[in-house]
Amino acid sequence: MRSILIIFCSLCLWLNLCCPSFALTNAQISEGDRLTQTAIQAAKKGDLFTAEKIWSDLIETFPENPALWSNRGNTRAGLNQFEAALADLNEAIRLAPDQVDPYFNRGAILEQLQRLTDAIADYDKAIELDPKEAIAYHNRGNAYGSLGNWEQARQDYQQATALDPRFAWAAESYALALYQVGEEQAALDRMKAVVRKYPLFADARVALTAMLWGQHQFGEAESNWVSAAGLDERYRDLDWLKTVRRFPPKLLSDLENFFKLQ
Repeated sequence: MRSILIIFCSLCLWLNLCCPSFALTNAQISEGDRLTQTAIQAAKKGDLFTAEKIWSDLIETFPENPALWSNRGNTRAGLNQFEAALADLNEAIRLAPDQVDPYFNRGAILEQLQRLTDAIADYDKAIELDPKEAIAYHNRGNAYGSLGNWEQARQDYQQATALDPRFAWAAESYALALYQVGEEQAALDRMKAVVRKYPLFADARVALTAMLWGQHQFGEAESNWVSAAGLDERYRDLDWLKTVRRFPPKLLSDLENFFKLQ
């Protein structure tokens, strides 16, 4: 399952919590915002090393700003520097214990490290602080799914879709969880709806192929695969699907059978 980070908080976010106005000049704040935008653009281009350097420089100037620690932590996670990322997010939480994003982001990193119970605790805290945060429910559903608790995952995905009907990953994840808990027709109907709304959503296309094959709708499965196969070459790699994408077990089994008999 694929969890999501909330990243790149503004420099001025939480500024009133951590930096007394008399301690900073307007010029310092303006330059900090400029550097923040530079770091964000570098990260968007995939230049995480430059982004990490900028966040580090900003932390030297604004050491009490939790948004910067959170941003650097997320950037370090992108560089697979997970322990350093956790240290940064721990500092962000120390500085701003009542803010949602650091808990949310730390949970996503803990989940990548397979520390699933710890990740769920952070998602619980994020939801406690902001019960309307759809991504927190989605990520918590991923963690529960990885633990094999697919009914709880289904409930979290359902809540995520209720909170944000435009959240495509949550809509797809909800359909996947329905399929895993045995509600095949409801899952199939929902996945078809996701694909109609997002026809270039490769993950959903591949999931729909597997569901159709599992429901013995072989011709439609083959036809759908033709549309799905060219969107992302990784979905042809069964090992990647098992170890990285980690589809739910039932769907993965159906997809494996499809590949064998295709």
